[in-house]
Amino acid sequence: MAKPAALTTPDGRYIVVRGRLWRATNPGLSEADRTRHVAALMDGRRNVASARRAGDSVAEKAAHDAVDAAKHALGERGPVWWTDGAPDLNRHMARTTPYAAWFATAAANSDDAE
Repeated sequence: MAKPAALTTPDGRYIVVRGRLWRATNPGLSEADRTRHVAALMDGRRNVASARRAGDSVAEKAAHDAVDAAKHALGERGPVWWTDGAPDLNRHMARTTPYAAWFATAAANSDDAE
């Protein structure tokens, strides 16, 4: 069974996971750049797991750094990719943000409610 698409805020800035906002990938990235950075992110995540299994803290740190670099390149961390001056609400609970009314309605129709 396919995993349902993540609940995304109307402005496309965040996805909602278990009621929490997480910054979405910059939609201004080219498809080639997005694909390349996602591949680097997945490689980094696999390398974190591999290093943990091996008990290699040096390799694990390097893998975490690679994940962080990929997240920055995707726009999910670091400076925000939107230009209207809106604050970054990354990691905030949706119900405590300006998205609260939207989330109350959207969550009632999805599996992302708390």
